[in-house]
Amino acid sequence: MTNEYVAPDGIEYAFPDGYELSTDPARLDPARIHRWLSTDAYWALGRSREQQDAAIAGSLNFGVYEEASRAQVAYARVVTDHATFAYLCDVYVDRSVRGKGLGTALAAGVRDHLAPYGMRRILLATGDAHEVYEKVGFAVLENPDRWMVLGEQ
Repeated sequence: MTNEYVAPDGIEYAFPDGYELSTDPARLDPARIHRWLSTDAYWALGRSREQQDAAIAGSLNFGVYEEASRAQVAYARVVTDHATFAYLCDVYVDRSVRGKGLGTALAAGVRDHLAPYGMRRILLATGDAHEVYEKVGFAVLENPDRWMVLGEQ
């Protein structure tokens, strides 16, 4: 994949030198992903390895990798029908590389990867990273009263 992404505002969100984005499932490090999410992500604390492996298997996955070591340093997962709808979730950047713009570049990469499908909407939920997603075009729901949920809120 390319390492540069252009947001709707025209700003490029490039991966810092030495990092790359891939959707190749063979490159994923499921043990690392599980450790990140189950121990350090407020929305997935305690998630079992079996649940995480099933989530990976049923999703479109994005990994960010350090080119020199080939180690995975970030992850995002998309649940989608590849036609009308996508849900971006489990976005995580390893603490050791935060602050380099990888989260914004990852969100932009997901957005750009999904763009050719012409989906009506891509949703996500965040409790603390609104500014990351707003940079690449996500916005707070204008009519949240139209949405409903079954399960945890």
